[in-house]
Amino acid sequence: MTAPTPKPSVSEREARQVAEAAREQDWRKPSFAKELFLGRFRLDLIHPHPMPPDEDAQRGEEFLAKLRDFCETKIDGARIEREAKIPDEVINGLKELGALGMKIDTKYGGLGLTQVYYNKALALVGSASPAIGALLSAHQSIGVPQPLKIFGTQEQKDAFLPRCARTDITAFLLTEPDVGSDPARMAMAAVPDGEDHYVLDGVKLWTTNGVVADLLVVMARVPKSEGHKGGITAFVVEASSEGITVENRNAFMGLRGLENGVTRFHRVRVPAANRIGPEGAGLKIALTTLNTGRLSLPAMCVGAGKWCLKIAREWSGAREQWGKPVAYHEAVGQKISFIAATTFALEAVLDLSSQMADEDRNDIRIEAALAKLYGSEMACLMADELVQIRGGRGFETAESLAARGERAVPAEQILRDLRINRIFEGSTEIMHLLIAREAVDAHLKVAGDLIDPDKTLSDKAKAGARAGGFYARWLPKLVTGPGQLPRSYAEFHPDGHPDLSGHLRYVERGARKLARSTFYAMSRWQGKMETKQGFLGRVVDIGAELFAMSAACVRAELLRTTEAHGREAYQLADVFCRQSRIRIDALFDRLWTNTDELDRTVVKGVLSGTYTWLEEGVVDPSGEGPWIADTTLPKKPRPDVRRVIKEG
Repeated sequence: MTAPTPKPSVSEREARQVAEAAREQDWRKPSFAKELFLGRFRLDLIHPHPMPPDEDAQRGEEFLAKLRDFCETKIDGARIEREAKIPDEVINGLKELGALGMKIDTKYGGLGLTQVYYNKALALVGSASPAIGALLSAHQSIGVPQPLKIFGTQEQKDAFLPRCARTDITAFLLTEPDVGSDPARMAMAAVPDGEDHYVLDGVKLWTTNGVVADLLVVMARVPKSEGHKGGITAFVVEASSEGITVENRNAFMGLRGLENGVTRFHRVRVPAANRIGPEGAGLKIALTTLNTGRLSLPAMCVGAGKWCLKIAREWSGAREQWGKPVAYHEAVGQKISFIAATTFALEAVLDLSSQMADEDRNDIRIEAALAKLYGSEMACLMADELVQIRGGRGFETAESLAARGERAVPAEQILRDLRINRIFEGSTEIMHLLIAREAVDAHLKVAGDLIDPDKTLSDKAKAGARAGGFYARWLPKLVTGPGQLPRSYAEFHPDGHPDLSGHLRYVERGARKLARSTFYAMSRWQGKMETKQGFLGRVVDIGAELFAMSAACVRAELLRTTEAHGREAYQLADVFCRQSRIRIDALFDRLWTNTDELDRTVVKGVLSGTYTWLEEGVVDPSGEGPWIADTTLPKKPRPDVRRVIKEG
């Protein structure tokens, strides 16, 4: 057997340095969410709500009409769930429709849709089949098109984007069996072979679309040598290249039609012309791609929320208990209100973030991350509430319901399908840390050297001077603000509508309180702040709620002035903000009153075996085998399970 590729041995500090180097270091454009975490409520950055140009909206609506017809007549979601596969004819139909090129410029054969309409399309097709939504999202949001759009050469765009727009499915390969959110330990190697090729060796895990892909974006480590900077580097690779084997198609609790697998590279030659960007830029390319790519996940969460609301309305109006529809029993009604208000807010967050991405006047890296985090968490809650509203029927499969003569409502399926969104493209825990890092960036820029143990006394003295000036100007602004003036944001209290101005005043006060809390925590814990993940997570969750409240109010005002549902939109925004304020108040309390220290003590006890007595009395049905698979090249090659889509 061939010796396994050695994993780079890195310390915790080295791993953080790799992640830090991959960050976008500068803020060249304003950011509403960044300002929010600094205690500055910049309503002017999001209000009036940005709008798409008429020609973009017309093009988008025309495609949505075609896509809706395709979803209603060509997609059988139940069949995809049953067979755990998207039929070839459906994939070919999507290609003919142009769905592979929704985000690709028209000059390369794509549809050139805006982010707003791309997201609307994903919400629509994802409601017909979440597996298809995932396929299209992985292809365009993180697959070959997006990194080439941002970082590719003109030659690469000319060579690959027309294929991506019409015929070729793409995949993004970053994760490895022993490497998830810590890419510093990446073992996939890309060894230079002369001046015009690299040789790739290694194994990639959870390669969404990898089983059916024609083109791959692969992250691999180039060893440092003479003439080579080395480091994690991005490549476009032909999936049919000699030496590539799809060793397994993975199966999951949800998204059963997802073509996700394990892909092995053995002596795979890749032209140097297929390298995206310079050597060592791969991780930065990956993270930058995800900045807007993450918006595809909340798009499908919004679609899920809309469907949950539809089913909750229809079912709870038809089902009667104790003489009236169950919707009018308060215990059920509260769940319906939560689903309706939260769906409104999620769509507000998504549309606002997407339109800001289209305009490109703002840096939306935090907004997109918050949309992904908040959307994935709240969608799971809405689906869970729908299952509860449906009772035993919510736990029963659609197929079983149909077999006994009832409507085949896949409530349990949507709960399973949505669960992955809290893990996809950055788990909730990682998103908390990523957003928290961006939220405290201004502090680290002026005072980071004060808490860095490697800095000299001279560096610390300079940092102290910088910090003194910054905080002398910043801290006094956190004391008072428009949120304390009763007439602030008066335009959000039009006659005959609920008062949203009070909610915006709450957001302004909440932003200042959040900034003060963060500053106090940094002063208290200094260099240990990064270990306080419970605290940081709550800070981010508060910021997410404040952002959602802002977006909901701005969307309600937009609908009041442009559409026929202004009064209803104000009602939904009002209810959402009231629900959100309760959650925010609880989160603020938990910043300082929590069990974080006790939890750490218990964790140490669990890992040391102190509580193994608590595990007695059960049997473990798990199979045998290692916790992490051995990636050593086997003597007998495994069969290639790559699926080639047959043209119709």
